[in-house]
Amino acid sequence: MPTTRLSTKGQLILPKEIRTARAWGPGTEFTIEETEDGVLLRPSGRFPPTRLDQVAGCLRYKGKAKTLSQMDAATSREVARRHDSGRY
Repeated sequence: MPTTRLSTKGQLILPKEIRTARAWGPGTEFTIEETEDGVLLRPSGRFPPTRLDQVAGCLRYKGKAKTLSQMDAATSREVARRHDSGRY
């Protein structure tokens, strides 16, 4: 198990293997929670928790409403296009 040490400035260095595995780069913010077993470190969410009714309609569309089948067809076309271009 990797170990680390607390600096005189109160800083900890997370082992590179952990930072790489979790894609934690410089500037990643964390929340710290004290538990019975010790301290729990979690990366902060990028966005605050929201509900659908808080964001519904934030991206306006000024055209005729699409049907579910039209949306499915457009999604399928885009997936095929990306696959054919080698993107996926």
